[in-house]
Amino acid sequence: MARPRLFDEERALEAAMRTFWANGYEATSTQDLCEATGLGRSSIYNTFSSKHDLFMRALTRYINTTSAVQLAILEDSGRSEVNRIRALLAVIVDTELENRRDGRSFGCLTVNSTVELAGRDPETAKLLDRDTEARLVALRAVIEAGQRDGGIASARDAGSLARFVNAVIGGMRIAGQAGADRAVLESIAETAMDALAR
Repeated sequence: MARPRLFDEERALEAAMRTFWANGYEATSTQDLCEATGLGRSSIYNTFSSKHDLFMRALTRYINTTSAVQLAILEDSGRSEVNRIRALLAVIVDTELENRRDGRSFGCLTVNSTVELAGRDPETAKLLDRDTEARLVALRAVIEAGQRDGGIASARDAGSLARFVNAVIGGMRIAGQAGADRAVLESIAETAMDALAR
């Protein structure tokens, strides 16, 4: 009997994640979650102890899924370091264009949650800080290697460049939410690549 529940729980968690991603934490009601998951209120609260617990699990799922894709790109030894960063930015552009409603993207659940909750929800802030730190470590390693082999010409500190690339990604996510199209997002990405080349 455990298997059907695990399957339903995973499906419900995916649906909840997409709902929080599209609407934000505060704007997502329990009714929204019931409609998205196909579960009744009692089932939601029996499976997930609270809206916040469900959100934390949904955010963790989003982070794990997103990080796996991004880290796979950054660790791809078949590409040069500069092409790894270029590929990462291309994935950001594609993601922003795939997840849209009314001409605007959903953005990034981690960026959205940072803006909405990190300043007043320590548990969310801790999870987001861990995610940011993991991404910065990976970016810094790629940038350092790129600087050593000459593919990344900027003499700036690799940690500073990692934070810059991370900020560019966040900015691209917000631009997508504001309705930026592919040309605009690709222009932002190329400008960032130009900055690494100098």
